[in-house]
Amino acid sequence: MNKKSRNSEIEKVKKEALRFYSNAKEILKKAKPDYETGIYDDIKYVQETFGTLWLSILKAVDYALLKKGIDSKKLPRSYDTYSEFLKKYLSYRNGKLIKVFNTLYHEVHIAGYYRGDLREVKLLKNIFKSAKDFINKLTK
Repeated sequence: MNKKSRNSEIEKVKKEALRFYSNAKEILKKAKPDYETGIYDDIKYVQETFGTLWLSILKAVDYALLKKGIDSKKLPRSYDTYSEFLKKYLSYRNGKLIKVFNTLYHEVHIAGYYRGDLREVKLLKNIFKSAKDFINKLTK
C-alpha cells in the first residue's frame, strides 16, 4: 500500500470514530428522560448509546495507533490488547492516557453498555464529555 493510500485509510478511521460518537448522541435522543427525575427510563436506548460510544473510543485508539505506524492487520482485538498497545505506543511517557481509557472502559462498556447501570442524565453528559475529550486527544 502506498503512502497516499495508507493516509487515506487512516483518515477514514478517524472519520468513523467521530461518526460513531455522533451516532451515539443521536441514539441517546431516543431514550427520552423523565425530566422530573433526570433519569432515563428506557434502558435499551441508553445501552445502545453506550455500545456505540465505546466503538467510537476504540476507533479513536485505532486511528492513533495507525498514525504511529501500526499495521491495520495488527490492531488490537480485545480490551487487554488495547491496554497493552496504549501503554507501549501511546502512553509511554505518563500513564494518564491509559488511566482515562481504563475509566472509560469501566464506565462506558461495562456499567453503561454491558450492565445497563447508568441512567442519570447528568452522569451521561459527563461521560460523553470525558469520551469526547479522549477522542479529541487521540484524533488531533
